[in-house]
Amino acid sequence: MTRAGWSTTKIAVALYPFGAGATAVNVFFASLIFSWVGGPVLPTSLTVLIGAIVGVPATWYFARHIRHLMDVADEKAEV
Repeated sequence: MTRAGWSTTKIAVALYPFGAGATAVNVFFASLIFSWVGGPVLPTSLTVLIGAIVGVPATWYFARHIRHLMDVADEKAEV
């Protein structure tokens, strides 16, 4: 069976802006929660940088999951 549709890499590249943005928001909110116990609130520029870095593996794993779901759907359609 050949894989139909987008590759994992193509899916990851398309979804990276959303993954990096979501990661940056989560890092910022985590710093806000951490501030309740005396930690610093991270500036938005630092959270965007961390989001851009951590967003790469997060988006890659999500793209792999989406590709797996596409493969499962294709297998069920062939039956």
